[in-house]
Amino acid sequence: MFSKSRINEPGPKAEAEKPKAPEAPMMTKPAMDFTPSAPKGKTVASVLSSDLTVVGNLRTTGDIQVEGTVEGDIRAHLLTVGESATIRGEIVADDIVVNGRVIGRVRGLKVRLTSTARVEGDIIHKTIAIESGAHFEGSVQRQEDPLSSGRVTSATMPSMRPDALAAGDAG
Repeated sequence: MFSKSRINEPGPKAEAEKPKAPEAPMMTKPAMDFTPSAPKGKTVASVLSSDLTVVGNLRTTGDIQVEGTVEGDIRAHLLTVGESATIRGEIVADDIVVNGRVIGRVRGLKVRLTSTARVEGDIIHKTIAIESGAHFEGSVQRQEDPLSSGRVTSATMPSMRPDALAAGDAG
C-alpha cells in the first residue's frame, strides 16, 4: 500500500505526509491501548463452577455458563447449562443451550436441548432443537418474541396448572 501511494503521489506531497504519519500513530496508540481493556466484541462468559450453589436470581446482559446449582431465576444473553448443573427456576436468554438439568420454565429465542439435557418445565421459544436422548417433561410453545411474554403465559392458561385444577375440582 505504501509503495503504491509513493508511485501515484508526487514527491513533495509524500514528504508532507511523513511528518503527519508520526503524529497519527501517537494519537491512535492511546486509543488502541484503550480498546483491548474495554472490548466491544465478544466477551468471556461468567462461569459458575460445579462446586458453587447460588440461592437467588442472576441477571446479566452478558453470557453465563452454569456448572453448579442455581436456585432462582436467570436472565442472560447466552446461557449454557453444563452437564453437572441444576437450575431450579425460570431461565430467560436470547440463546439457551441445556446440557444439564432445568426445573422450571425456559424462555429463549434459540433453545437447544442436547442429548444429556433434563428439562422439567415449559419451553417458550422462537426456534428449538432437541437432540435424541434429551429428557423433557412439559409443553413447548413457539412465540415470535418469547422474551417479552414474562409470566403471563401461565396466568393465561390456568387449566394447565395443577393448583388451578385442584381449585376447580373443589368448587
